[in-house]
Amino acid sequence: MFRLKSILKGIGLLVLVLLLGVIGFAATKPDHFRIERSIEIQTSAEKVYSVLTDLRQGSTWSPFEKDPGMQRKFSGSETGKGAIYEWEGKEAGVGRMEITETVPFSKIVLKLDFLKPFEAHDIVEYTIASDGKTARLTWAMYGANHYFSKVMSVFCDVDKLVGSEFETGLANLKRILEK
Repeated sequence: MFRLKSILKGIGLLVLVLLLGVIGFAATKPDHFRIERSIEIQTSAEKVYSVLTDLRQGSTWSPFEKDPGMQRKFSGSETGKGAIYEWEGKEAGVGRMEITETVPFSKIVLKLDFLKPFEAHDIVEYTIASDGKTARLTWAMYGANHYFSKVMSVFCDVDKLVGSEFETGLANLKRILEK
């Protein structure tokens, strides 16, 4: 009996030390994050800009549109600044995005609000650089790195996880726009 109590105490102490280690390591993570990926597309900046400023076209290229039961609602402007897209789905959760800034043919900024399964408020920015024949599109997302996100990043590489989705979306856009 004494031996079992000693073993359980030892296991409990080990779990406590590991937990404190994770909490301590998470505290060293940066307070802000930025995830960014780029691609070159053989098309004009105008064409890229027109797709990205029309939130209804997201279902044709966005990797985040996979939830078959997702409910979508569009409001505000049809395109460009003030366009709003809200969604709710089993896999996709609940969220909202709104185009808050546009610079014709070179920049689109969106406010991205995740409401469920966890709350987060981030910024998405698309920048387009062009030489007339080729458009270099950069997709970035940045915001506050809250403590829950810091702890999650101890166990999973969020940049790699979300970045791979960005890469898929950019490849989809390239395929569509180079037709």
